[in-house]
Amino acid sequence: MTEPTTQIPNLYALLIGIDYYIPGQLPNGGSYASLKGCVRDVNRVEDYLKKTQKPKQIFKLTSSNTSAETEDQLPTYKNIVAKFHAITEIAQKDDQVYIHYSGHGGRAKTIYPELKGAGQLDEALVPMDIVKTNERYLRDVEIATLLKKMVNKGLVVTVVFDSCHSGGTTRGDTAIRGLEGEPDTTSRPTDSLVASREELIQNWLELGGTARKANAGDWLPESRDYVLLAACRPSEYAYESVFNGKESNGALTYWMLDTLNNPSPDLTYKSLYDRVYAKVQSQFQTQTPMLFGEGERQVFGRSYANVHYTVNVLKVDTARNRVQLDAGSVQGLGEGAKFAIYAPGTTDFSEKNKPLAIAQVTADITPADAWAVIDPAGKIIEQASPAIMLSAPIALVRRVRLFESTNQVLPSELLKIQTDALTAVKTAIPKTGKGWVELASEGEHYQVAINTSGEYEICDRNGIPFPNLRPPLLVSDRDAAENVVKRLVHLTKYQAAQELDNLSVLTNKLVVQLTDKNKKPLADPTKQTLQTEEYTFLHIKNESNQELNVVVMDLQSDWAISQFDILGEDGASFATFAPGQEELIPLSFKLAEGYKEGKDILKVFATVGPAKFRWLELPSLDQPIKARKQSFDEYDENTPRGGGDPLDKLLEAISADPDEIPPTREAQVMSSNRGWTTKTVTITVKAI
Repeated sequence: MTEPTTQIPNLYALLIGIDYYIPGQLPNGGSYASLKGCVRDVNRVEDYLKKTQKPKQIFKLTSSNTSAETEDQLPTYKNIVAKFHAITEIAQKDDQVYIHYSGHGGRAKTIYPELKGAGQLDEALVPMDIVKTNERYLRDVEIATLLKKMVNKGLVVTVVFDSCHSGGTTRGDTAIRGLEGEPDTTSRPTDSLVASREELIQNWLELGGTARKANAGDWLPESRDYVLLAACRPSEYAYESVFNGKESNGALTYWMLDTLNNPSPDLTYKSLYDRVYAKVQSQFQTQTPMLFGEGERQVFGRSYANVHYTVNVLKVDTARNRVQLDAGSVQGLGEGAKFAIYAPGTTDFSEKNKPLAIAQVTADITPADAWAVIDPAGKIIEQASPAIMLSAPIALVRRVRLFESTNQVLPSELLKIQTDALTAVKTAIPKTGKGWVELASEGEHYQVAINTSGEYEICDRNGIPFPNLRPPLLVSDRDAAENVVKRLVHLTKYQAAQELDNLSVLTNKLVVQLTDKNKKPLADPTKQTLQTEEYTFLHIKNESNQELNVVVMDLQSDWAISQFDILGEDGASFATFAPGQEELIPLSFKLAEGYKEGKDILKVFATVGPAKFRWLELPSLDQPIKARKQSFDEYDENTPRGGGDPLDKLLEAISADPDEIPPTREAQVMSSNRGWTTKTVTITVKAI
């Protein structure tokens, strides 16, 4: 008797990237400006998929600013719908479908008033030729049907929308992926290439009826067989920017690929999302990525088995003690990136299997490969040895751009002193910044400008002022420029702590969520809004088979960082959780005097070894950061600060005294398989 064969599910991908939009204004005056990073987004996603997932087929539509595409390659409404239909037709039950859209999102007057009401809006993806009034958006009602057909066929669907639906303007090198101006009220064709109007309406009603909210998650059927990662909430902005001083990318796509190119066993979409959320929020305050669907599913899988994304050693240059890796700039590699190299054939990258060597990428990087120096020197490495990228470094040195406003923004009396005021900051950076911050003309982390009140204004990379920077610093105040730089150093250290993460074997074993007093998770268990002195509960559980040392750091709205004494042990370095132990910790928050709203970020760390996270503590921003002295009550007096442990060295680098040059430009996590991980919850606090 012939044994039945089990067919391995295939992966199909649909990638849509739109940089070039046909220029022009919509009839109501709005417009969709061309972008710079969307085609790059999908090209990098394509490279990643080919390298790690071996897709059966990739469908791709792009509109580049070089106009290199043929008509059938352009992301018009007709072509986008056709590719959705094609991928649904060719994929079979249990196959995976990955859809990635980078481009503008839009809002347009609904063409389904019987569903949404007259004058309401449709959410939509924006084809490159939408300026033509006879062209159509791909509307939410249509997207719901396209995706429902996939799910009904038994396909496992993952969708990434790196776009937004809110218009706005920004300054510098950052762009908003949304409509500039009011929602589009243009009269457009109402017929659809997706399905009949009757089918579209019926599907929409089945997915929630007429009272559906304009929410990216509502575009998908209520099923466990999908994941949607959206760039932001419907009312927010999705940004693209220059990262690491290089090329533009969408923030969501950049940090998603950065995470996927780092190794992690049992990587789930929830773990992926947690890291992307932390990275995006640390740089773009008004962009909140959203996750919908089956977050606990393994990335690019249906199960929860270990998964590792490796690159291979192409060549070994023994004379120069280096190896060539088959990954390069298209995978986001930069000088200084580190890889752990294992023996050929290795599939288990856990702690019990130690790497042969660590290799650090040099400046010899091409789009397809990179050379890396081996440590320790002389280690024998073979061709085809697998290498996994170690956790991404955390920038300790931040780039600052001085932004001069035009005469249309500032009154004439401030325009006269603007240049001198910014020059004073430029002069203060080398002396007061002590190497923690440096000037940049692009790819900045922070912008410094003068506002209409004659105050220095510190903004994030898209020009949004940081909240709660008090007291105001008037350009006329003595030492104001030096104090601006001190604040920049403070923000650098705060955000380095905010970005701390490590996707490890412990990540899915540490449960951290906001709940009610009965341990029932809140609607969004990682984010909550409270009034001052109102209570919520932090639920922490150790689901591993070993003891974990747990620490909760509170990154406060006044830019202070403090450690919680979570189990009532004042001054303790950590709380030890036995296997299976769980605790429900009541939380309430206050705002500093004069604050109307603030955001506290709780970072929960779990380590196998001793934890020394008090080094991360900072005073509030209006108090000076003082040089640290080791507390021998807290640590063994024979243990030098930082010790020899890679995690200790990482914390030492972040917490180095502000009056000293940082010990390194970046703090590098030595191995993502080390025994520590972190989870984040965010609490918005509003004054009563």
